[in-house]
Amino acid sequence: MKRNPNGRSTIYKDDGGRWHGRVTMGIKDDGTPDRRHINRKSKAAVVARIKELEKERDEGVTTRPGERWTLAAWLVHWLENIARPNLRQTSYSAYRAAVHTHLIPGIGAHKLDRLEPEHLERFYQRMIAEGSKPATAHQVHRTVRVALGEALRRGHVKRNVARIAKGPRITGAEIEPYSVEEAQRVMNAAAKDRNASRWSVALSLGLRQGEALALRWSDIDLESGHLSVRWTALRPMYEHGCKKKPCGRTPGYCPEKVRVNPLLGETKSNAGRRTIGLPDELVALLKEHRKVQSRERARARQLWVEGDWVFASETGEPLNPNTDYHEWKALLTRAGVREARLHDARHTAATMLLALGVNDRAAADIMGWSSTTMSGRYQHMTDPIRREIAKRLGGLLWRPSEPAGTEEDEEPDSDGGREAVPA
Repeated sequence: MKRNPNGRSTIYKDDGGRWHGRVTMGIKDDGTPDRRHINRKSKAAVVARIKELEKERDEGVTTRPGERWTLAAWLVHWLENIARPNLRQTSYSAYRAAVHTHLIPGIGAHKLDRLEPEHLERFYQRMIAEGSKPATAHQVHRTVRVALGEALRRGHVKRNVARIAKGPRITGAEIEPYSVEEAQRVMNAAAKDRNASRWSVALSLGLRQGEALALRWSDIDLESGHLSVRWTALRPMYEHGCKKKPCGRTPGYCPEKVRVNPLLGETKSNAGRRTIGLPDELVALLKEHRKVQSRERARARQLWVEGDWVFASETGEPLNPNTDYHEWKALLTRAGVREARLHDARHTAATMLLALGVNDRAAADIMGWSSTTMSGRYQHMTDPIRREIAKRLGGLLWRPSEPAGTEEDEEPDSDGGREAVPA
C-alpha cells in the first residue's frame, strides 16, 4: 500500500474485505497526532465518513478523542468540578437538584454527542405530564443548557442542542402586593408574637428571607438608625449520619442527619451588600425586640447559644428558613389577609417605594438590586397608585388657567409707549 504524505487521510482494504480510513483531526493532549480510525463494509461509506470528519476539522467543531461521555457522567463532572467552585451555594443547590432529581434519571443514559434537541423537548413534556411545574422544567432546561455550553467550549460536542431545543413555556403569575392596610393588619397580628419585628423588617425594608435571618445585632446601629446587609442565611443541606444502620429515609429526615453546608453565604449579588436607613418606628420596634431577647437570654441561662442573631429561637439559635416560612403562613391566617408567598413581602416593600415616588436608583440601593431594571419586576401598579397618578394628572390639565396679563405687568417706556416687564 502506498503511504500518503503526513497529515493526509488514508483509505485501505484489509485481507477480510473490509474498508478502513484514517483521518488526522489535530493533536492530542500528549502532543501525538489525533488520527481517527473508520471501519466500514464499503469504500463509499468510508469515503463519506472521512469527508464528514474533514469538514468538522476544517470548521473547528472537532470533538475531543478518548472515551465518549454519557450525559449523566458529563453532568456530574461539570457540576462538581467546573460549576461548584465558581457558584454561590444557593445556585449550586438549584443546579444539583436539576441534575440529580431530573436530568440523570430522565435522560442521563444518552451519549453526550448523540443527544438531540427532540430528546430534551420530549423530556420536558414528560416532566410536566408527570406533575412537575413548568417553572421546574424550565430550570432543568437552563441547567442542561449551561452544562452543554461548557461541553461545547471544551470540544466534547459539536453543538449545544439545549440552545436549539424549545424550553418549557412559563407564564409568571400576576403578583399582587399587599396594600398599606393589609400590611398594617399583618404587623398588628404579629405584635404579640416572638420576633414580631421580623415581619416589619420584611414588609418595610423588603429584605430577602436569607438576608433577614442572617442579621446580627452588630449589623444594626439603632442610634444612627441604619442596618447593614452583609450575608444571607443558607437553606440547610444534609447527609445521612446513619452509616452503620441506614434509616431508609431521605437525608433531611435522617435521625442522625449531618449538615454539610455553612450557615451563611454571600449575598445574591454585590449590590445585595448594602446599608439601609431605618424608619423611626422600626427602630423603636427593634429596641423593644432586643429587650425581649435579653430577658429570654436570662431565662435560658446556660442553654443560651450566643450567636448575636437578631431573629433567634428562645435559646439563641438561628431560625430555620423552613420554620420561618411556616410562621409567615400562620401569621397571614391570623391576620385574615389573603394567601401570599413570603417573597411577596419584598414586592410589597418595593411597591411602597414606588408609591412614595422614590427614584429607581435609590430604590435599587434599598432593595439590593444589581440593576434598576429590576424595578419592573418588583414594583407593581396598584389601584391606589393609579388613582394618585390620575389625581395628579387631573390637577395638571384641569387646574384653572391663570388670568391674562394686566396693566400692572407693564410700565411706560421713555417714549410714552408700553413695554412688557422682563420676566
